[in-house]
Amino acid sequence: MAESGQNDNFRTIPPPFSQRCGDYRIELFKRGKRSYEKVSYPIRCGVYHEIVTPNAVLHFDLNHQLIRLIGKQRDWPHPQEWLKRTIGNDWIYYSTGGYTGVFETIGEFYLPNLPYSTNNHLGGTPLEKEPIRSLIQDWPQEIGASAAACSGYSEEIDQAIERIREFTPASLAEKAQTLHRIVDGPVSVLPPDTRHVDYQVIPLNISLGCLYKCGFCRVKNKRAFSELSVAEINAQLDDLHTLLADNLINFNSIFLGQHDGLNCNPSLLCGAVELAHRKLELGASWISGSNTFLFGSVNSLLAAEAKLFDNLEALPGRIFINIGLESADQATLDYLGKPLKAAQVSAAFKRIKSINETYRKVEISANFVIDPELPDSHYQAMLRLIRDEIGTVRDKGCIYLSPLRFDAPSRARLFDFYKLKRLSRLPLFMYTIQRL
Repeated sequence: MAESGQNDNFRTIPPPFSQRCGDYRIELFKRGKRSYEKVSYPIRCGVYHEIVTPNAVLHFDLNHQLIRLIGKQRDWPHPQEWLKRTIGNDWIYYSTGGYTGVFETIGEFYLPNLPYSTNNHLGGTPLEKEPIRSLIQDWPQEIGASAAACSGYSEEIDQAIERIREFTPASLAEKAQTLHRIVDGPVSVLPPDTRHVDYQVIPLNISLGCLYKCGFCRVKNKRAFSELSVAEINAQLDDLHTLLADNLINFNSIFLGQHDGLNCNPSLLCGAVELAHRKLELGASWISGSNTFLFGSVNSLLAAEAKLFDNLEALPGRIFINIGLESADQATLDYLGKPLKAAQVSAAFKRIKSINETYRKVEISANFVIDPELPDSHYQAMLRLIRDEIGTVRDKGCIYLSPLRFDAPSRARLFDFYKLKRLSRLPLFMYTIQRL
């Protein structure tokens, strides 16, 4: 779980202010939960503005930008399902999945249905269906109707609606493009552990590219690995602070990109965490605790000195590192085009196990691939690690399974997943691949 300690030095927030205007209601600076929780009912974290119309509930961040939509129509699929708009300007529909197997499959009670292909093996296509599609298109009209209904009731409401109306779909897209310019393009994949904070992270590049150019990979770029300078990191932080502005209070976590932050010089890595906490004021977040997420590789993990993890343990917040192991079977590694030996993967897994047992604030998760075409030796080698070498059941150090093909949901694939889950002695979930 993401860290849940209280942040007691958060910025001063104006008191909530509510106004009813006939069939419309507006509440400014509404207080949500101060921690992310894994529960079977919707919770809203952070501080936000809310407009309730006869047709929908609309939520806006403290920069007055739309972040959430909930339909009130009779044909809305489920009263506990909603739409979320990310800072990368993607719409995600959170469905219950009938609550059947969702939590066991992804570790969360709600299934994020994405507008791109990487999760087709889990969810459906609700974004293409009514009334969800219409609400995504028509929300500006809901704001316009609210403005007309609530005009003149109070100066605070008039000013808030005026600012909200400035952020049209086109200007929200421009904001996302600004984010992508700051961090050198869209974030093609977030670490799976960012699910603990509903993927609500601030991206910060400390390096570019990755060590391997694996033949199977569809989410990482082809750049050679390179570190960024402290000056470049500082410039990103300044630009991110300006971009996120008042809504910084709703972030308590960072993602250190791109694809192998662990391979950076230890002083650069640890320094970036400290810089980000200070310049982005993560300790002043409304959301309790703070977290750093990053990727690592087998080589960077094996090469890291023990002192690095001592230093990470001493940094603010919790540290989540995700390592792509993919397979401990040599035939599968060769098939995947991953330039590793099976012995290296096994050694990396052994080190992951040791680090997770040694440190309280540092947690390492690992990824393996799954596919019907992979040999039995792949699954046998995986089970030797996640079952035989663990001994007793553990709750730290998740294992994520990533399909090689992003096609339609498959009963056979989920059957294989649940079989592996029953045998694993570590928490095991499907990798929910999200971008930003």
